[in-house]
Amino acid sequence: MSKFQSTFPENFLWGGAIAANQAEGAYLEGGKGLTTVDLLPTGKERFSFMLGKVDSLKLKDGVYYPSHEAIDFYHRYKEDIALFAEMGFKCLRLSIAWSRVFPNGDDEIPNEAGLQFYDDVFDELLKYNIEPVVTTCHFDVPIHLVEKYGSWKNRAMIGFYENYTRTIFDRYKNKVKYWMTFNEINMLLHAPFIGAGIIVNEEENKEQVLYQAAHHQLVASALAVKACHEISPNAQIGCMLAAGATYPYTCHPNDIWEAIDKDRESFFFIDVQSRGEYPGYAKRYFKENNLQIAMEKGDEEILKNNTVDYIGFSYYASRCASTDPEVLSQLTEGNIFASIKNPYLKASEWGWQIDPKGLRITCNHLHERYQKPLFIVENGLGAIDVLEEDDTISDDYRIDYLKAHFIEMSEAIKDGVEIIGYTSWGPIDLVSAGTGEMKKRYGYIYVDKDNEGKGTLRRIKKKSFYWYQQVIQANGENL
Repeated sequence: MSKFQSTFPENFLWGGAIAANQAEGAYLEGGKGLTTVDLLPTGKERFSFMLGKVDSLKLKDGVYYPSHEAIDFYHRYKEDIALFAEMGFKCLRLSIAWSRVFPNGDDEIPNEAGLQFYDDVFDELLKYNIEPVVTTCHFDVPIHLVEKYGSWKNRAMIGFYENYTRTIFDRYKNKVKYWMTFNEINMLLHAPFIGAGIIVNEEENKEQVLYQAAHHQLVASALAVKACHEISPNAQIGCMLAAGATYPYTCHPNDIWEAIDKDRESFFFIDVQSRGEYPGYAKRYFKENNLQIAMEKGDEEILKNNTVDYIGFSYYASRCASTDPEVLSQLTEGNIFASIKNPYLKASEWGWQIDPKGLRITCNHLHERYQKPLFIVENGLGAIDVLEEDDTISDDYRIDYLKAHFIEMSEAIKDGVEIIGYTSWGPIDLVSAGTGEMKKRYGYIYVDKDNEGKGTLRRIKKKSFYWYQQVIQANGENL
């Protein structure tokens, strides 16, 4: 067997990724307003909320909301960033909570305390030469915008978002070089409330509502690209896709076409953000399903002239597609997307299929399709970790998972794919977006907190902490 040879470039950005709503806590401190994720409980009710079936926009007594404290990054960011620096992070992907900067979303004047918090966080990162990679909107819509305007159903959101992004681009233009607009923008179609703060009413045509909201987000994203390029010409701004190649379950032509069709549901968003226009297949779909996308004069020009600089994406699993009803009865879980079980793959404790080769395939697909640099901004293994009496966590299964994915990432680079960096999800245990759990742990750093919110929040290094430290130090040469 030939020895593995790494090809990671010298300036490759190794790091990790967190999100404000899953890490910060302090949900009403420093003038922050209530946001969509602050209403998400744990348990079965959480999933119906995420899908847009929301019975109330008020907090309920006696309900545990995991985002309210999360892992208290708001108060502990210096400790956490020091740990990331100890691992040797070159970058940290994180998000700004819109409602920390504009508590209601439509405020005329930004909240200085919120702006200062992110100044302090970025300063702490830069102290250790860690590049901030910042998502402007990561499953995070101020509740006031949902109540008053219906969130992204309403075109008024474009102006509120543009004002917010111009504010943060101007404030942090000397501190942030890498930006992204909407996290996993394609989740809008699959989990509308968590993805875009959208409540789908029974009398509404769901597809009409969601694709119209998508248009509003796409125009807003393009205007953010425009603003970023104007305010911070040396910065790069990308989009962000929940990615993962879809395989045909068999070589039947119908299965092959079904796989193409499923991928297009997600590619649609990035096609517009990267190529600057609606693809032909989307126009056909709208026409055949009588979907009327309201556009204003100038929208198409805005989209065409303000495409993204790079493609950010998450990768957790590949998927399978079939048109056979019997096969379709065999579904498994996977980052909101249910999929047919692939008989050739193992799965995580949450049913997510583990497919390292799929990362190489996805990288190649995206690079060939868009011919722009890629940034892998989420990838990791959610698992139940056991804290031993001597404060050790032997998470060899996580090391094995990551090593296999890193090798395939290196192979993609050998294939000619340009990859800016890799930020694993999440480098420190945090609240799961999908389930609201803490026991579904991804981190190199254990956080002492359980699903009911009990624990000391103490940070403990896992075995993978030291392994990732060595990977970064060797720039992937030791895999």
